[in-house]
Amino acid sequence: MIATITHLGMAYVKYEGDDYLNPAIWIAIYLPIFVLFFVILPSQKRSVVRLMSKRKRRGERKMDNELLKRYVGKVCNISMGSYGSSYNKARIVELVDNWMKVEMKGAENLINTEYIQAIRILSE
Repeated sequence: MIATITHLGMAYVKYEGDDYLNPAIWIAIYLPIFVLFFVILPSQKRSVVRLMSKRKRRGERKMDNELLKRYVGKVCNISMGSYGSSYNKARIVELVDNWMKVEMKGAENLINTEYIQAIRILSE
């Protein structure tokens, strides 16, 4: 049985055996989720796509492989910013074309060097 109860200007719906379902609680729960999935995440994706297309149009230079070859065999932190994850304490194993093979905790990963924003060397 469903009953609608009005108290102090707020409408509550009471189901048999349940407490009141306050609409303010539903708004407080679902509004942040809505904003996250339909406002923030799409705008971040649009900004990344816009940045990449802008780089292509300008013909911006990508990270030079000769510069990266000096770091082969060294342990470093690799930051890819908002494009992907960060690699902490990763050893650079190999560099071919625009791909870098890194070893971290016994697992090997391939990284596209076009998306690297910063590299910090930890050891020689």
